[in-house]
Amino acid sequence: MSVRVSTVPEINRPGVGVVKVSTWRVGTPERQRAAVDAISGAWRSRDWPDGGLLSYSVLVGEDGESLLHYSQWRDETAYQDFVRTGRDERNAEIDAAVPGIERLGLASYELYRSGEPAEGDTRVPGCVVIVDVEFEGPDPARQRAWTDTVFAALDHDPYERSGGIAAYFHASTDGTRVLNYAEWENAEGHIEALNSPGDGVGSSTEQWEKVQNFPGLAGSTVKRYTPAISLAGG
Repeated sequence: MSVRVSTVPEINRPGVGVVKVSTWRVGTPERQRAAVDAISGAWRSRDWPDGGLLSYSVLVGEDGESLLHYSQWRDETAYQDFVRTGRDERNAEIDAAVPGIERLGLASYELYRSGEPAEGDTRVPGCVVIVDVEFEGPDPARQRAWTDTVFAALDHDPYERSGGIAAYFHASTDGTRVLNYAEWENAEGHIEALNSPGDGVGSSTEQWEKVQNFPGLAGSTVKRYTPAISLAGG
């Protein structure tokens, strides 16, 4: 099967059973670009894996040293099959082109809830903001309750985030984290939203205080990325 190339994945793609998210540290902007080129070459020169891989996307960190990897799989078995049969040869080719890549772990998620683009909104994301939220121990009900609290805060937020396009909240399969994959028109729009009145995106409201002081919340990070390449079976 051939490989289709675009810039960003279809997050709400049908048939996705598990999402894998990982980070590579490559060190410099030049090595970021070289790694993306090597990933593109390693994948486009081979047939797309049969069956379970639905998409594989790479985003370039604003920090000038990292890459975020976001892949959609039919299920965990499909991912493990690929690890056994197809991952090592691709990684070996990438490592030969860009030696010294640090692979900083892998987490598994399921998409829980989405804030979709408005009807007729055809903007292509120029920036993806990853909000990684950690809780004090596994609790799937807490993951979902916290996400629902965020949506309630957004519904009552008087600040209009004109640069925002969509937000996709993923719950980790181990029950300990929530990852928000948020699409923005550009980084400037996200920076403007962060600088709006109050803490975080939006104004200071009772609803946002509930989000920020949610029981069991251990911490969070916010990082911006630029979409680089998204691959899928042709």
